Amino acid sequence: MSTYTQIFGQQVLVVTADPSDPTVGQMWYNSTSKTLKFLGTTTAGAWAAGGNLATARKLPGSAGTQTSALGFGGYTTTAVANTEEYDGTSWTSGGSLATARYGLGGAGTQTSALAFGGEIASPTAVTEEYDGTSWTSGGNLGTARYALAGTGTQTSALAFGGETTVVVANTEEYDGTSWTSGGNLGTARKSLAGAGTQTSALAFGGFVPPPQSVTEEYDGTSWTSGGSLGTARRSLGGAGTQTSALAFGGEAPPLSAATEAYNGTSWTADTSMSTARRDLAGCGTQTSALAFGGRTTVNVANTEEFTGAGSPVTKTVTAT
Repeated sequence: MSTYTQIFGQQVLVVTADPSDPTVGQMWYNSTSKTLKFLGTTTAGAWAAGGNLATARKLPGSAGTQTSALGFGGYTTTAVANTEEYDGTSWTSGGSLATARYGLGGAGTQTSALAFGGEIASPTAVTEEYDGTSWTSGGNLGTARYALAGTGTQTSALAFGGETTVVVANTEEYDGTSWTSGGNLGTARKSLAGAGTQTSALAFGGFVPPPQSVTEEYDGTSWTSGGSLGTARRSLGGAGTQTSALAFGGEAPPLSAATEAYNGTSWTADTSMSTARRDLAGCGTQTSALAFGGRTTVNVANTEEFTGAGSPVTKTVTAT
């Protein structure tokens, strides 16, 4: 493969504004700012502040990506139905859930999401589907529960773990209409996190008691053991895929800001979040994740955006 230099030569491009879509290794001189710049890559992961939720809450559901996210339900001083949409900068109101609840599972995208389970006055099996504007009823879970995890898409989702009156290992698969039983988790637990797809999922952390470091991988039929988290914790956030996941926040105790990245075999420590918290929501990918809401000593509205190591970043050349 040819390099940028081989294609364009060694002459530095002079521009009045930074290129909108540079390639890694490309260098240019910005005559407006009078700076020499290039597109490099990050050497370590980093969290940065995003726009706050309009409603501070713990235990919301989530779906989508870092720049197109959905947060729904949760708990303030009571269960709420609020839905908010994130565009990479700020949150705006979306259509409210028909059933206010907290500790629910989520899957899908901002315009095609799924909300399932949760707690009202008792665990619920209610499932709702979002079309980018409003929520409508879907098929109910076979097992009513809260503090469960979910992943996948609106028409191919996975729900696992949680609590009824006891902690459960149940897994259910959604086909866009109804839920059917899947293989049980090896370790029954609640307040866990998930990532991936219906046929290639990851379950990690949680609470039995005590807080867990257990990681399990799902192949569409059964769960098998994966590498354990470095920090055992409950009520954490998650993002990514089965072979490229991110775990963040939660409670060990104490409250945790720890971030860990999974490569399909083992977890390694990455840059910690700015705000240690539990009961938060997460979505996105390992290198472009979003964390929002949760609880410190009070419910919070904080949003944080993660950029993983190796991500493209514009750098300015300075004299040394």
